[in-house]
Amino acid sequence: MTMEKTFDARAAEPRLYAKWEEAGAFKAGANASRPETFCIMIPPPNVTGALHVGHAFNNTVQDILIRWHRMRGFDTLWQPGQDHAGIATQLMVEKELAKTQQPSRAELGREAFLEKVWEWKGQYGSTIINQLKRLGSSCDWSRNAFTMSGAENAPAGEEGNFHDAVIKVFVDMYNKGLIYRGKRLVNWDPHFETAISDLEVENIEVAGHMWHFKYPLANGATYEYVEKDEDGNVTLRETRDYISIATTRPETMLGDGAVAVHPSDERYAPIVGMLCEIPVGPKEHRRLIPIITDEYPDPTFGSGAVKITGAHDFNDYQVAKRAGLPMYRLMDTKGAMRADGASYEDCAKRAMEISKGATFTEAEIDTLNLIPEELRGLDRFEARKRVVEQINAEGLAVMTKATVKDDEGNEVETLVPYVENKPIMQPFGDRSKVVIEPMLTDQWYVDAEKVVGPALDAVRNGTTKIMPEAGEKTYYHWLENIEPWCISRQLWWGHQIPVWYDEEGNHYCAPSEAEAQAMAPGKVLTRDPDVLDTWFSSGLWPIGTLGWPEDTPEMAKYFPTDVLVTGFDILFFWVARMMMMQLAVTGEIPFHTVYLHQLVRDEKGKKMSKTAGNVIDPLEIIDEYGADALRFTNASMAAIGGVLKLSKDRIAGYRNFGTKLWNATRFAEMNGVFEGPAVAGVPQPSHTVNKWIIGETAKVRETVDAAFESYRFNDAANALYGFVWGKVCDWYVEFAKPLFDTDEAEETRATMRWVLDQCYILLHPIMPFITEELWGLTGERAKMLVHADWPSYGAELVDEAADREMNWVIGLIEEIRSSRAQLGVPVAMKLPMTLAEADMAAREALERNEALVLRLARLESITEGVVAKGSISIPAPGALFGLPLEGVIDVAAEKARLQKSLANVEKEAAGLKGRFANPKFLANAAEEVIEEARANLAAREEEAAKINAAIARLDELG
Repeated sequence: MTMEKTFDARAAEPRLYAKWEEAGAFKAGANASRPETFCIMIPPPNVTGALHVGHAFNNTVQDILIRWHRMRGFDTLWQPGQDHAGIATQLMVEKELAKTQQPSRAELGREAFLEKVWEWKGQYGSTIINQLKRLGSSCDWSRNAFTMSGAENAPAGEEGNFHDAVIKVFVDMYNKGLIYRGKRLVNWDPHFETAISDLEVENIEVAGHMWHFKYPLANGATYEYVEKDEDGNVTLRETRDYISIATTRPETMLGDGAVAVHPSDERYAPIVGMLCEIPVGPKEHRRLIPIITDEYPDPTFGSGAVKITGAHDFNDYQVAKRAGLPMYRLMDTKGAMRADGASYEDCAKRAMEISKGATFTEAEIDTLNLIPEELRGLDRFEARKRVVEQINAEGLAVMTKATVKDDEGNEVETLVPYVENKPIMQPFGDRSKVVIEPMLTDQWYVDAEKVVGPALDAVRNGTTKIMPEAGEKTYYHWLENIEPWCISRQLWWGHQIPVWYDEEGNHYCAPSEAEAQAMAPGKVLTRDPDVLDTWFSSGLWPIGTLGWPEDTPEMAKYFPTDVLVTGFDILFFWVARMMMMQLAVTGEIPFHTVYLHQLVRDEKGKKMSKTAGNVIDPLEIIDEYGADALRFTNASMAAIGGVLKLSKDRIAGYRNFGTKLWNATRFAEMNGVFEGPAVAGVPQPSHTVNKWIIGETAKVRETVDAAFESYRFNDAANALYGFVWGKVCDWYVEFAKPLFDTDEAEETRATMRWVLDQCYILLHPIMPFITEELWGLTGERAKMLVHADWPSYGAELVDEAADREMNWVIGLIEEIRSSRAQLGVPVAMKLPMTLAEADMAAREALERNEALVLRLARLESITEGVVAKGSISIPAPGALFGLPLEGVIDVAAEKARLQKSLANVEKEAAGLKGRFANPKFLANAAEEVIEEARANLAAREEEAAKINAAIARLDELG
């Protein structure tokens, strides 16, 4: 059939993907011809998700590995699936209910709301699947998994046993003492009223305030406060009856358990152990708290004294634990000041007894509401304003001098409360967009210290390798300092915790209510309303998707899996937890290699955001350039540990690369290359050009395999680009043109057909669509390209003599072309060239290929001679040529132009060097700015070197 002029990706890609699916090309074991298995578990995207550039990169890398192994005959499984995404999905459904004016979640109740969630999942849950198909992801979709499959309320079509696996693991770990319920500080989202993980918290710099307040010493005590400079000279000495602290959250002062100072801070040594008064609340019931020492306060920051509010700050929590301080919870689940419990008077009285040494329990402390009545029920930020007003009114703010205008407009100096206006990092919920509150709550925890050991050992002894190596260091740091893992969430959508409580508060953990009831005969049981964190269920992804705890054939065949491809940002949240949980449950590692990649950024290395207006939508890219161009771009930037900079210009360039291969195939078709049956095996040509290109094909095959084997996808992409565009589509096509009119025409057709087939095969893992299309258009095939046999030929196909000769010819032509371009010789002008000297090998190479050199280097003739005056020298291995340019170019004008360009380039380079010589630039500039400047400097230096070389060429002309 006659090929179209261009490849219509928009029409061809869905057609080709449908053809693969209809043929079962992606099913587990498809095309297997050897006993080895290769399995990748897809990092499950949220069921609410839409394809973004991170997904596109991540799945391109996985698909390359899967397609490569499948073509090599491995029994391959790429296991797909989606995460139920507790918070994200619940938010999405609640928004949908509001938009369609349906009853709210609270109005519906739990059971009816969950029915709505399942309805939503049925309608929208396949969005991300269809988008991954557009990218070309060759997952076994017949095995698509879901982390809530088989749940008690799952509708028909959502069968599976993932839920059973999750519940079984919880019960088993509980029975082994690895899961417990406890009160600890967590990230609390007041909008969703649930604990959330660190990954769901965005720390954003906002305009903030730092208030400075006085905590009066108890019973009117005083001390001599002394400040000294670095040399020990006294700079301030005064008698104080207070200790000052600074805070960005005055409303939390009501829950202070102590004021802490560093043990080495001499300023406060006289008052350590004394009590001081929290400067807010009714005066007659105002609490006293101790002044303690701890390593946490920084003597050089602020006053050096820090208020310790253990129930509302993560650092304070650690200090409070070390000091045995009470931790008073001040807020309710909505982020409002508590309105429950006994009166402030009674609670403050009991807290005062505790400050003076009375014993207490954690349960008792949680009942004490230390919010004065006039503040109870207020939003936390409104309470903040009231607290500041009360402290200022009582004169307990630290004062500072300020210039203000009086009633008559005159500037006068006065004292005002000391409030610093400064940017602060504030935590926000990534879904709710509200300020996150550290909150002391009862939650379920995995005692991670008890299960972390095998996960650490597996990486230390090399059983599992993390790439790049920096990932291993991060892994060790996190796991060696691991805290209990909070696994409960106060949501409705998720795996409900399999624990039931009786009326006395005793709890019973069992896989089902019936089994729990059997453990508590005659008692009325109530199930824990919380659900499990999605990271807990996704931590079982490798085995849950393969049918565990059932003894399935897939579990026996594909577990442990092989490679995990994922982002650096979830190394701890997901990768480490999979390692811990699979080892705890099965005693096996889940994968032998973890390939970590960075965040995909824009072409300048900046993080993509809607605010910055630099977001690249992969679906729009696929619409405009085709999936292959995006995939090749992803592969080309996939250096291990490298910064991922995505540029539309680069994507367009790789679309042109596909077009280049298409055009080379059309050229071959027009010259009868695909007529008749293909020759079996590797051609055995006699002509040097054909021998040479077969050898080049063999070399690139070895390079690509080595690159894929070592996960250097950029090396594979770069090697294929250079080979397909440079060696095949440029040089070989040009070298072959005259051969079609000689006795070597048939061997050239056979060779070109074989070489183009190898291009399709070797490129297929990266560019599956265009290669499959070309494979189908260029002859009868036993099977589709997706299942074509990956080649194993190598160095034995390299003809050393042909390789030496043709690379000599290419090197000569490139040197001539480069020299002409550098010196401004008109492109179409044909020039004579002289051969000044040559050894026997060079003469023979030139004699056999002179016609090619003349045509491709735009030469009129090559004659014996010398490098005469007015000529530039053109070196080649074993030979020297002269290219006369006298009268062809204006040497003086060309030199002046180049020198002007050189001056501009050197000026730009000097400016960039100046920036790097400035320590402030290196210390303060953003990483992407420094990287961009470094790249610009390298480009300017390279450009200057080329211009200097051209000027040196001109100097030869005299």
